[in-house]
Amino acid sequence: MQNALSVVTVVVVGLMVGVEFAVAVFVNPILDRLPDNGGLAARSDGARILGRVMPFWYIGSVLLGATWTATARGDAGTGLVVTAAGLLVLSVVMSIALLVPINSRAARWTRDTAPADWRQQLGRWDRLHYLRVAVIVTAFALLVVALA
Repeated sequence: MQNALSVVTVVVVGLMVGVEFAVAVFVNPILDRLPDNGGLAARSDGARILGRVMPFWYIGSVLLGATWTATARGDAGTGLVVTAAGLLVLSVVMSIALLVPINSRAARWTRDTAPADWRQQLGRWDRLHYLRVAVIVTAFALLVVALA
C-alpha cells in the first residue's frame, strides 16, 4: 500500500509540475508574442480553465504528500517527504495569496475591458509563477529521491 501511495503521489505531482512548467516556459511566452495583443484572450481563457482545475490538483498533491508523510514515519526518506509536503503547502499558500488574485482578474479580461497595465500584471503573475514552479519542481525532486 505504501509503495502504491508513493508512486501515485510522484505521478500526480510530476504531472502537475509538467503542466506548470509548460505554461511558464512555453505556453505563456508563445501567447505573449502573438500580434495585436492576441495572447490576451488566450491567457484570459487559460486563466478561467486552469483556474478551475489547478486548485484540485494542488490540494490533491498536498493531501497525497501529507498522507505519504503520515504513513512513512521512520522509513528511509521520510525527511524528504516531509520537506516536499511542506513545499507543496507553500505552493498552495503562494497561489492563494499571490497568484490567484491576478489570475481572477485576468480571467475576466477582454480586449475591451483589460486595464491599461494588463501586461505588467501578467508579467508579475509570470514572475511569481516561475517561483512557484521552482518550489514544486523541488518538491517533486525530493519525492522522486524519497521513492528511490
